[in-house]
Amino acid sequence: MSLYVIGDLHLCFSVPDKTMSIFAGWQDYQERIEQNWHEKITDEDTVVLAGDISWGMSLQQAAPDFHFINSLAGKKIIIKGNHDYWWTTKKKMDDFLLAEGCDTIKILHNNHYAYENYGICGTRGWVNMPGETQDEKVLRREVQRLEASIQSALKENLEPIVFMHYPPIFASNFNYDILEVLYRYKIKDCYYGHIHGRSAHELCITNTYDDINFHLIAGDYLQFIPEKVA
Repeated sequence: MSLYVIGDLHLCFSVPDKTMSIFAGWQDYQERIEQNWHEKITDEDTVVLAGDISWGMSLQQAAPDFHFINSLAGKKIIIKGNHDYWWTTKKKMDDFLLAEGCDTIKILHNNHYAYENYGICGTRGWVNMPGETQDEKVLRREVQRLEASIQSALKENLEPIVFMHYPPIFASNFNYDILEVLYRYKIKDCYYGHIHGRSAHELCITNTYDDINFHLIAGDYLQFIPEKVA
């Protein structure tokens, strides 16, 4: 039994015109995701999917992608990405997944999930990159959601591991509001996606910074192979 993570699946089974295969490094990516998953993941494993799951614009449109994820081995825990336009309230998502028979998928939103002695915590995060518009109200909500997730794990005496979609640090840009939460709760590991392309990957923090181990787990960076966490 192991814990894995991968971000940015960008599945498009219901909207094939949104395929990422037109970009370098993304050729046949949905087939590669399935093959790599079958080779690495078992039904006893848990995989965190760190945002940008489906190009579907609604739960109904994203359903084929959820069914694909559900058909893969293991338990899956999903956080929101900036392109997950289908995202709605946790209750609506939980009810929809239940009705669709997608019983291996769970939503991480203001909560945590236990894995051995760890608490799987996280939220989408928010932008800190040049050219991306900030929104202080959205940022405050993301900070609150991250803290609520971490606190829920600590209440059960679990060690939080944080998964996000946006990077708290990118190049020389720092999201200090998010980082302050990570520092205050002495988070040891933070996994994030969102960043695509070799030149952008080179600007990412992928080592220990201020006592936090940062891990880039965007799908194309991992060559669409889930990375083992624990």
